[in-house]
Amino acid sequence: MTSKPKLAFYWAASCGGCEITVTELGMRLVDISEKADIVFWPAAMDFKYEDVRAMADNEIDITFFNGAIRNEENEEIAHLMRQKSKILIAFGSCSHLGGIPGLANMYDIESLCQRVFDTSPSVDDTRGTRPQTCTIVPEGEIKLPALYEQVQYLADVTDVDYFMPGCPPVVDQVWAVFQAALSGNLPTKGSVIGASAKSVCDVCTRKKGEPGFRITEFKRPHEVELDPDLCFLTQGVICCGPATRAGCGTPCLNGNMPCRGCYGPAEGVEDQGAKLASAIGALIDTDDPEKLNQILETIVDPAGTFYRFGLAHSIMNKMKYERGTGHETEDLH
Repeated sequence: MTSKPKLAFYWAASCGGCEITVTELGMRLVDISEKADIVFWPAAMDFKYEDVRAMADNEIDITFFNGAIRNEENEEIAHLMRQKSKILIAFGSCSHLGGIPGLANMYDIESLCQRVFDTSPSVDDTRGTRPQTCTIVPEGEIKLPALYEQVQYLADVTDVDYFMPGCPPVVDQVWAVFQAALSGNLPTKGSVIGASAKSVCDVCTRKKGEPGFRITEFKRPHEVELDPDLCFLTQGVICCGPATRAGCGTPCLNGNMPCRGCYGPAEGVEDQGAKLASAIGALIDTDDPEKLNQILETIVDPAGTFYRFGLAHSIMNKMKYERGTGHETEDLH
């Protein structure tokens, strides 16, 4: 009898939301267990790295790898899972594009450590104490992986077969991809799977603004009594729909909140943030530089707005890290 396919799940630099999505499959996980064996899932069961190292190359049929590459352990396991897996899937925004961890690329390591360990209001009597890669204790050595200067996405460090967007990917999308993978119906290598080629705006059912409408001020969602039937941009609230890939089922829009952009760039878009800035900039109602600056100043946290999930994948990021040695530390402001 043919043995069941082997699946693996791994959690690198991320919040864990992708792991939660898998558990939200509920009883459908039982169906998966009847069709495949889960041979590595350290977030849910007691698996060790040595268990994977002991496997033959390509012994794992499919690995779902979520999380960005933030430290040397993340990269080491990325290479290990690539070596042991026939198919490696970048699962979720962080492995797909760098995700929210990628926003750390705006700063250098020293600035980040100063904020987290030295000046954060939540720091107590441990203020000034920083984690070390090696600490000697009576029992021996405690070792921690070294942080990288640059947050990278999975394809930055190893070959990836498929990209599955979302922060996190929605449950029905995960189930559909599982079924396609287990039945051998995945598309051409390098494809984005479980999502649409259209943009969120293409599938949005909200009423668009009148032709030629212009924005004179940007507002945050809590500052506006949002009309649930009207385009967010028409209401002066930034929505990432013009530059974002559809396929999530629009839960944010259905909850009367603008798209956050977690499914990454729509088909044909090279830089999601640049595309979004271009689309929104075209709606600003002024040719006066001073007035323009006043309007732009109403955008709170531009980097976190336009590049919330894709800064590590952006043209700006490539310009910063591909110059010279690739280890420049000047801020991306």
